[in-house]
Amino acid sequence: MEREPGDGSLFFRGLQNRSHEKVKLRKRKSALYLSPEKSSGLRGGLLGENIYLILFTIALRICNCFLVQTSFVPDEYWQSLEVAHHMVFNYGYLTWEWTERLRGYTYPLIFASIYKVLHLLGKDTVQLLIWIPRLAQALLSAIADLRLYSLMKQLENQQVARSVFFCQLCSWFTWYCCTRTLTNTMETVLTIIALFYYPLEGSKSMNSVKYSFLVALAFIIRPTAVIPWIPLLFRHFWQEQRKLDLILYQFLPIGFVTLSWSLVIDRMFFGQWTLVQYNFLKFNVLQNLGTFYGSHPWHWYFSQGFPVVLGTHLPFFIHGCFLAPKRYRILLVTVLWTLLVYSMLSHKEFRFIYPVLPFCMVFCGYSLSHLKTWKKPALGFLFLSNMLLALYTGLVHQRGTLDVMTHIQELHYNNPHKSAASVFIMMPCHSTPFYSHVHYPLPMRFLQCPPDLTGKSQYLDEADIFYLNPLNWLYKEFPNNSTMPTHLIIFSVLEEEINAFLISRNYERTAVFFHTHLPEGRTGSHIYVYERKLKGKLKKMKF
Repeated sequence: MEREPGDGSLFFRGLQNRSHEKVKLRKRKSALYLSPEKSSGLRGGLLGENIYLILFTIALRICNCFLVQTSFVPDEYWQSLEVAHHMVFNYGYLTWEWTERLRGYTYPLIFASIYKVLHLLGKDTVQLLIWIPRLAQALLSAIADLRLYSLMKQLENQQVARSVFFCQLCSWFTWYCCTRTLTNTMETVLTIIALFYYPLEGSKSMNSVKYSFLVALAFIIRPTAVIPWIPLLFRHFWQEQRKLDLILYQFLPIGFVTLSWSLVIDRMFFGQWTLVQYNFLKFNVLQNLGTFYGSHPWHWYFSQGFPVVLGTHLPFFIHGCFLAPKRYRILLVTVLWTLLVYSMLSHKEFRFIYPVLPFCMVFCGYSLSHLKTWKKPALGFLFLSNMLLALYTGLVHQRGTLDVMTHIQELHYNNPHKSAASVFIMMPCHSTPFYSHVHYPLPMRFLQCPPDLTGKSQYLDEADIFYLNPLNWLYKEFPNNSTMPTHLIIFSVLEEEINAFLISRNYERTAVFFHTHLPEGRTGSHIYVYERKLKGKLKKMKF
């Protein structure tokens, strides 16, 4: 049967009329049907990232914190926690840097605030005093990690950002340092977050005020933090059209406010107006007196320091330098500039170049993201090699100096005659933490090593004099039993040299702690605790 013409025209006319009507669809509750903005809003956290990513990063850094149970350098205790303990509890040891006003109180004040809150709550146990500051530092490091990831998402794409994030999280040196209470760690955190706001080409989060403030704060905490930022600041100034406004309305006001804040804080605790940043730079850079604590050849950072810090990331860094776009050239210039400047200083340490390590991760991640066939093996290689090194350095290497402090804590908390105990740490100076890890005014002493600030040519500190002839020094320092400490702490390499003294003064070895598989010089593989067995009443130790 054929359709009549009128029927077909009516059919199509009906469709046409329906097309002009508003059609109501059932609303979908699934996030898949939301706009990208609303969807990201549901999944976003305080840092503008997926809440699960934020929680993962924080959880990882907390695990990182508890899996680092070794010592690195004395400054992580003596220039932060020990000072904070002295600020809050009115006992502790302030090293010569504080008497000479080379250090500022801004960084220790963070931990002093934590200590004060714990004290007011009646929760100032020694374990909380040790771990809460480190957990706080771990949280700040997690924020910095997320900022680096967010920045790379803006500059590149999700794939590159994930590769950079992976490199950052699995870096053995970052794992080793990022939860320690070092000024270098805070300097690195502030540098990463400041880079997030820095006006890099392609960045959507640039904010000159914020990044300038963070750089200024890093300078206040550690004046050498300005070194990596010199080429970055110069580039910003060069590209800025309104140069005078940048200086007059941003750099100068921010610098004035932060420096004034530092001056006020240091005035409160030193009791006089002090510009510690100038004193610090004068001692370490202008006078180069840091050589008292060791010197290295000019090429050390290029031949040893930088390759060790990068570890197995090094080939990926080199590969990434050739692949990365031109806009990342300023980051590479910053890395090379920092290495060159620090190479001119005689005293060199791995931690000094830690702040530019995240810059290197950008190139490593760029390399990883452009691998095709070998990408999965490369990821596995980086993860396994870095985690093995991170776990070894975090759980095994140089752990004895912290383990022995737990033993010293027990002299107060477990010993019924705790008031009579006294400790002499006969090790290279500042080998162990001090009152911040004991939290009891136990009489303690260590071999001191302040540098010569008077210009003597043949200057020897107390530690140097002791190690010239340890046995003779002990007999002269403790001529009779009345001045003897109840406990001596030594490295295993010293035992043979002072064995005669230990026997003659009735000392017995009561504890042994593993320290390192790589003993060197005055540092032994184990730490020995000797206790004096007395018949009569113990007398006060000589200080």
